[in-house]
Amino acid sequence: MTKHVLTLLIVVCTLQSTIAQTNNLEWLDLELSNYQYPYPVSTLELKIQEQDLKMAYMDVKPDNYNGKNIVLFHGKNFNGAYWKTTIEALTKEGFRVIVPDQIGFGKSSKPEHFQYTFQQLAKNTKILLDTLKVTKTAILGHSMGGMIATRFALMYPETTEKLILENPIGLEDWKLKVPYKSVEWWYENALKSNYESIRKYQLVSYYDNNWKPEYDQWVNLLAGWTLNSDYKRIAWNSALTSDMIFTQPVVYEFKNITAPTLLIIGTRDRTALGKPLVTDAVRETMGLYNELGKKTQKTIPNAKLVEIKNVGHLPHIEKFKSFIKPLIKFMKD
Repeated sequence: MTKHVLTLLIVVCTLQSTIAQTNNLEWLDLELSNYQYPYPVSTLELKIQEQDLKMAYMDVKPDNYNGKNIVLFHGKNFNGAYWKTTIEALTKEGFRVIVPDQIGFGKSSKPEHFQYTFQQLAKNTKILLDTLKVTKTAILGHSMGGMIATRFALMYPETTEKLILENPIGLEDWKLKVPYKSVEWWYENALKSNYESIRKYQLVSYYDNNWKPEYDQWVNLLAGWTLNSDYKRIAWNSALTSDMIFTQPVVYEFKNITAPTLLIIGTRDRTALGKPLVTDAVRETMGLYNELGKKTQKTIPNAKLVEIKNVGHLPHIEKFKSFIKPLIKFMKD
């Protein structure tokens, strides 16, 4: 190695370290073992697709348990930790709350190769519930978790007492408007992620350029992984799940849902997969949650809709009280 190259590497490493320190970034391992969740975490051993994998989860059963359960499904850019205040509020009311990290996310395994389907993720969760001897539960899904929750409700109607969808993606079929991109394309795109790009995406897409310091923690969880020398594994799993979202729509099956359903929709949300790949004119027609919520309510039998004005993709983070009040009411009805 030449002196010039060595000097350049030192400068690059120093720059990365400076950026990380400036943004309070912490190096994170692939399964977040150096990041503490708000409640104790257990693991379920799974044998899937010729691999030994582990599924992390929180199972919070309150002293005043009322016999009712709820499972919380996280979104693509998140993990179970962001449900902290939701868990607190629900357990205070006596509900048992089960919060899995799906395979490929959070503290769960990040496989080198995996065929991601919503059916597989739903089945993994059903195995978890069977292990915990939970036969009836409400199912709540946010963002990508809304697509998993929908699939779960369709596959296991006898288990699903109620379905709650909080700003779920998949209320429209994006592949009708967005050109297909290969897994390799999504992978290369994910490899480019860093603190700045992740924060900018969340600032614009989730919060309409209105940032609060408490949002930093959710950026740091993703950005901390980019400091890991094995980040390629994270990026590859991200690419596989992006392909799953794009190629496996659930919108055509909403009419088959039998569980009582509540839609909680922040109407400012404009999240949609593939927006950078279409023209400005097409982009303006995507992710219109102020319209999609009403349309979806009409499609799902026995569905209720709660719209939260001037709130984006994360009502349970951005405007918690407006989110939790209708949720608890629905759970008690």
